Amino acid sequence: MLHLPNKELRKIPTERGKGLAGSIIIHLVLLLVLVFVGFSVPAPPEFEEGIVVNFGTDATGSGMIEPSAPAGQEEIVPPPPPTETIKDEEDPLLTQNDEEAPEVKKIDPDAEKKKREQAETERIRREALAVERKRKEQEEIERKRIEAEQQRQAEIVDRTKNALAGSKNSGTNTTSEGITGGPGNQGVPSGSVDSNVRGDGGGTGNSGISYDLKGRGFQKLPTPKYDYQGEGRVVVEVSVDREGKVVQAIPGSKGSTTLDEYLLKVAKDAALGARFEAKPEAPAVQKGTITYNFILK
Repeated sequence: MLHLPNKELRKIPTERGKGLAGSIIIHLVLLLVLVFVGFSVPAPPEFEEGIVVNFGTDATGSGMIEPSAPAGQEEIVPPPPPTETIKDEEDPLLTQNDEEAPEVKKIDPDAEKKKREQAETERIRREALAVERKRKEQEEIERKRIEAEQQRQAEIVDRTKNALAGSKNSGTNTTSEGITGGPGNQGVPSGSVDSNVRGDGGGTGNSGISYDLKGRGFQKLPTPKYDYQGEGRVVVEVSVDREGKVVQAIPGSKGSTTLDEYLLKVAKDAALGARFEAKPEAPAVQKGTITYNFILK
């Protein structure tokens, strides 16, 4: 029999120690297996599923067999859950590296205001020029018309003089002349046989004042206040109300032979002072003319 010292005997493990060490090792291995396998969280399902509930028509019932659906009624099948599209990658952002962004220019309010004022001033100037040009064109047209009228009147006078020259009514047996309808030679002793004006003469507008207002006689035709070395015919268009008052007078109408501002003014003033007979059945405003013949003294 081999005898070992006491120190060597203590180093040899006993059966109890071996069993304890083996138990510890086995428990550690099982614990590690449970940690890595048993306690791992399962991956969630791709689609969550709910609890299937029996479709019925009442809160109470009994039996284990599902009754048949009524005739003519289809069984309603719930639609499948919508599929969610999983976007793996985000769309790349569009970037531009070739050109630089345009620089935003700052607007000066004072400069813009000044620019608008200049544009408005230019517009007003152009309108004024257009009005002035149109006025001059109208004056030129009226001047040519008056010149043509004067020339026509001069031609009439020349033809009349040529027709009466050397005859002096020879070969005729007339005993009167005029527009009043009575016998005698209408006119004034100091007048001329070549003139068609048969009224009183004086060079102040009295000679040949006439008017044209159909169906209306006159009560007053004032004489123009005239002290001016000028002559010509001024036709004034008048507007007369039912009471016979002249409410508007426009000198220089068709038939005028002068556009002298002084003669136009005195003719207008005289026309506004005229008075005609009242006529209730006349239009509210009746238009007519008053003609003034200005003759040099």
